[in-house]
Amino acid sequence: MVIAGCATAPGQGGQGAWAAAAAVPAAQASQPTPAPQPALLPAQASTVLQESAQLAHYRLANGLEVIVKPDRRAPTAVHMLWVRVGSIDEEDGTSGIAHMLEHMMFKGSAALAPGEFSRRVAELGGQDNAFTNHDYTAYYQQVPASELEVVMALEAERFAHNQWPDEEFTREVEVVKEERRLSIDDQPRAKLYEQLMAATYLASPERRPVIGWMGDIEQYTAEDVRAFYRQWYQPGNAAVVVVGQVQPQQVLRLAERYYGRLAPGALPARKITAEPPQQGLRRIQLHERAEQPVLLMAYKAPPLKNLAQPTAADWDALALMALAGVLSGYDGARLDRALTRGPRRVADQVDASAQLSGRSGNGLFLLSAIPAQGVPMSKLEEALRRSIRGVAEQGVSEAELARVVTQWAASTIYAQDSMFAQAMDLGTDWIEGWPLHANERLLALLRQVTPAQVQAVARRYFSDAALTVAELVPQAAAPASAQGARR
Repeated sequence: MVIAGCATAPGQGGQGAWAAAAAVPAAQASQPTPAPQPALLPAQASTVLQESAQLAHYRLANGLEVIVKPDRRAPTAVHMLWVRVGSIDEEDGTSGIAHMLEHMMFKGSAALAPGEFSRRVAELGGQDNAFTNHDYTAYYQQVPASELEVVMALEAERFAHNQWPDEEFTREVEVVKEERRLSIDDQPRAKLYEQLMAATYLASPERRPVIGWMGDIEQYTAEDVRAFYRQWYQPGNAAVVVVGQVQPQQVLRLAERYYGRLAPGALPARKITAEPPQQGLRRIQLHERAEQPVLLMAYKAPPLKNLAQPTAADWDALALMALAGVLSGYDGARLDRALTRGPRRVADQVDASAQLSGRSGNGLFLLSAIPAQGVPMSKLEEALRRSIRGVAEQGVSEAELARVVTQWAASTIYAQDSMFAQAMDLGTDWIEGWPLHANERLLALLRQVTPAQVQAVARRYFSDAALTVAELVPQAAAPASAQGARR
């Protein structure tokens, strides 16, 4: 997603992989001379959390976790580093700083020049990237399996010793500002969703955009980013996920060599503000140059927390996931049939989604739609409300739920064709604190959801007291003569 860079303050975090890089065959790449570093921690035993031929999970002595899934269908490997820090861990006035740090992780380390990390990966015949979310920041490389050791050494180095000059930060601020302009400010639908979240949440940090508000991007400093890095980029707050043509014990030995000696550090207390109960309908409009109007309807809903032993709230969340599938989870689902087809169609496009996971403890059920030509927004909104009422009053069929489960099972199976998708699933499971391979457990639970449970959540969670509505109202461009007059 980004062209980011690297930075670290001397003596912070653990000891870098480059101090042990003599183990990497010199023929693979010439090694830069490492900067002087404090002595490495002595090697210590790791803890086996799970180990089988299909999946292994270890915890190193410094707290970093290692998850390995062998997949021998191709001679490649995906290596990911997951850090449990995202935009919900930011403070007001520094929105987007987690994403900014993701960029700066590519800008240098004690042993790597700006841009060298990605160049080295490309020279191995691999690719790399990174992305930031509300809940996490993740870095990945996909390389020939024979080069796994090299990327583990590189990633451990920048994780432990990220550092860069202020001028690199100054340049990257402009890159991030342009990224925000292109992905949010110039995209009416993205801006509408951003404003929906800001209106839906009054206190929760989910009200802030992951990329940050433009004013915050312009005001936080290089030292602010370095301080954020020192706080959160600790071994006990990270996990390495490897999927590919590898052996778990081989990966564990490499992890112990390059990550295992990184010094542990204390993490700050997480202070995520709880969202107070909503007490009435909220409605916003965005007047923007756009080709089509858009309607978003966000209902507060319970999050899915416990897959091992679901509570009543977890079963409600599972039923809401099933409801989203019944409404729009397959071709010809309820919303598609009722709203986009036939002479009475009111929408060109419609969707339902249940956004019920995340460390914030919040959940949303989101309806989105584009009205058909000439259809008033009020008529479209009423059609969506009527679809929910239909479930609340008449329920859903066993056949509809079976179709949802079939679609979910198929998507889970298809994801196994991609090593990257497998690594993403394992990483997000770890971030959520769910059992690894949570999709399999989730599928088993969805099979148990009944029509009565779906009907019950349709009655319970879709009141105006829990609803925020956002409308994109297209505005015509001003005539060229008028624009000239304003100048």
